[in-house]
Amino acid sequence: MFPGGPERRLFKPALFICDLQEKFRKPIWNYDKVILTTQKLIKAAEILNIPIFVTTQNRARLGATCADLSLAKAVADVDKTRFSMWVPEIEQAFHQEFPNRGSTPVALVGIESHICITQTALDLLNEGQRVYIIADGVSSCNREEIPIALERLRKAGAIVTTSESFLYECMGDAGIKEFKQIAGLVKETSAQTKDVLSTLLSSKI
Repeated sequence: MFPGGPERRLFKPALFICDLQEKFRKPIWNYDKVILTTQKLIKAAEILNIPIFVTTQNRARLGATCADLSLAKAVADVDKTRFSMWVPEIEQAFHQEFPNRGSTPVALVGIESHICITQTALDLLNEGQRVYIIADGVSSCNREEIPIALERLRKAGAIVTTSESFLYECMGDAGIKEFKQIAGLVKETSAQTKDVLSTLLSSKI
């Protein structure tokens, strides 16, 4: 144990949830699997006090965020027409949440991998943020687009990982006070996670 007690490996990361609107449920490949991963991360964010940033794409035409997601505590919930989430309203809320800070770890989930996820990740990387693409939390209409997008983002400097790996990296130490709650969440969702991984990652590895 380090002097002063156990500490988190990632101090106050952010969670970005991109355009998970009900309108996309049918066209997106395995949309429901993406929702399951996102629900797990939202629960973890509440336990670990991780700020959540949400966008919708052209809400007037494409509707609100999927009702399966509990986002009442989101720091920002912004509608956009730009493909990237990094619009002025999100940028302003982000800097208010993380004032005078250099690189912030940002976990990114949502759709579509090759469009909004890619452009958001590239913008965040350009801003100097540390970007985690949650591979079991992203998808596209055409599944073939996904591994190409993830490979591009790896080369650009993003970290492509899984939801469980990200959560344990956030903690970094089983001695932190939130460990039992996160471990319980992981155990509670283990069957779902296994199903999601075997489905979504079959096209991404």
